[in-house]
Amino acid sequence: MQLLVTGGAGFIGSNFVRMVLDEQPECRVVNLDKLTYAGNLENLAGYVDRPQHHFVKGDVCDAALVARLMAEHDVEAVVHFAAESHVDRSLMDADAFVETNVRGTLTLLKAALDRGVRRFVQVSTDEVYGSLGSDGAFTEESPIQPNSPYSASKAAADHLVHAFGHSYGLPVNITRCSNNYGPYQFPEKMIPLMIHNALHGRPLPVYGDGLYVRDWLYVEDHCRALWAVLTAAPPGRVYNIGGQNERTNLEVVRWILDRLGKDAGLIRHVKDRPGHDRRYAIDASRIRDELGWAPSVTFDEGLARTIDWYRAHAAWLEHVVSGDYQAYYQQWYGQR
Repeated sequence: MQLLVTGGAGFIGSNFVRMVLDEQPECRVVNLDKLTYAGNLENLAGYVDRPQHHFVKGDVCDAALVARLMAEHDVEAVVHFAAESHVDRSLMDADAFVETNVRGTLTLLKAALDRGVRRFVQVSTDEVYGSLGSDGAFTEESPIQPNSPYSASKAAADHLVHAFGHSYGLPVNITRCSNNYGPYQFPEKMIPLMIHNALHGRPLPVYGDGLYVRDWLYVEDHCRALWAVLTAAPPGRVYNIGGQNERTNLEVVRWILDRLGKDAGLIRHVKDRPGHDRRYAIDASRIRDELGWAPSVTFDEGLARTIDWYRAHAAWLEHVVSGDYQAYYQQWYGQR
């Protein structure tokens, strides 16, 4: 299979590329990534120069580049990770989210349609569904009710993917995952942020009362679900992908502190972010029943692996925590 992966130097994308290159010797990966602050070729150390892997630094909004890559490499399928993905940054400046997540997706869809690709997989988020109450879970039939500029941009992209499938017959699938965690995640996201701060004895900023609930999905499990969708799902189907690991933010933070032998006094409750969704939970029964996928890593096991990985890769962590990251951190958390 000739596979175009967008955003393949980011967190989930690089884990997916590593998995494919390790386990699918017949698959050739063309990896298109702009290498913004969260994209890093160090995430692909040992993989960049493999014969099956062709990396291109470029923008998914560049229509000429995307069309050329699809033609030159005879692309048969697209897995679309490339996105601006952090809610907090979208609240500071939504423009980049609309540009990359909406216009970039449209650019890819048009090129995929022109090329006649056999499958287009849109990697989306459970955040497009909005917020839940104290019980229940999102299904694939739940209404789309995004509450942040980030989730609104992903919802718009999902609608475009659906429209290209319905109107033009492009064979598409949409996946919506819960919160991912694991190796190579940029430390603006909660789990690596808390690990990084705890390792350095710095305050751990927790929004509001800390009782916001998320379903946590280990990134390796997510990648295997995506492969199942790419290779076995009927076109047109939407699949929720969840880890069946609901935890409050405070539970997660305390677990990290306990694992690292740090005092809970490092927890600092900060001003809540605007429009903070209270709870997400995923019903992943469709992908289980139709494709036979289920998460294999428990939350305790996955978080222990993740903490151990960050401790063993301190140089990677310090390198990605650049001046740009420090400026963002101070701007967002400094006055909270």
